[in-house]
Amino acid sequence: MGGNNSLKKESILSDIITNKALIGKLAKNDFKTKFAASYLGAMWAFVQPVITLLVYWFVFSVGLRADRGCDYPFVLWLMAGLVPWFFFSDALNGGTGAMVEYNYLVKKVVFKISILPMVKVVAAIFVHLFFVFLILVLGSCYGYYPSLYSLQIIYYILCTFVLVLGLVYLTSAVAVLFRDLVQLINILLQVGIWLTPIMWDAGKMLAEHKKLLFVMKLNPVYYVVEGFRDAIFSTGWFFEKPLWTAYFWVLAIVVFILGTGTFKKLKCHFADVL
Repeated sequence: MGGNNSLKKESILSDIITNKALIGKLAKNDFKTKFAASYLGAMWAFVQPVITLLVYWFVFSVGLRADRGCDYPFVLWLMAGLVPWFFFSDALNGGTGAMVEYNYLVKKVVFKISILPMVKVVAAIFVHLFFVFLILVLGSCYGYYPSLYSLQIIYYILCTFVLVLGLVYLTSAVAVLFRDLVQLINILLQVGIWLTPIMWDAGKMLAEHKKLLFVMKLNPVYYVVEGFRDAIFSTGWFFEKPLWTAYFWVLAIVVFILGTGTFKKLKCHFADVL
């Protein structure tokens, strides 16, 4: 068997650090080639999320009038929730199929396949940074100008990055042996956007149901979504929620350890299965 099937102790973190330049190049190439065959090219990566946002805004603001109980401009409040969710879902979707998509690299003897999940997450962040800039511009149009609170966006991007990277190492490894996981992830993300929650204010609507609200807050993406909104509307700092912050990081680190551990354990089978 090749070098990828070696049982030697290897550190995924050291692979990432050592090959950071290669990760950057592969991520840019991944982003470009995804839409290479279309006329608009990489523009589709931005068009689809914008259309999704407009559809949700129209349905909830014009159709269902869900914005009546919102303390902030509804489109801005909605976008502050959707932007981190788009990054999370795009990275998880793309990263889960990383090993299958790059099977020709997995079979190479000298290639460090442990960097492939990282490539997918970095590729997803390109679009995310564009939408972060867009939401800051939109916020300024509504009178919510960037402030010191806005710097927390960097922190919450890091939160999402660490969480989804750990998940991607786990799902990409399992997806090699269980291909249906890709479809299962798609279904879970469709449900997750409603359970996070993003379209509705759980803090208000579940104010009288403390136990249910507590369960909702166990979702780590909810922490990031609420944090983004705090940063945009300058309503608080992440360190003002010490227990929730500690919970998130403990969970994110556990997921990362579990994900990388599973990846290292299963990667000796990748070349054979693919």
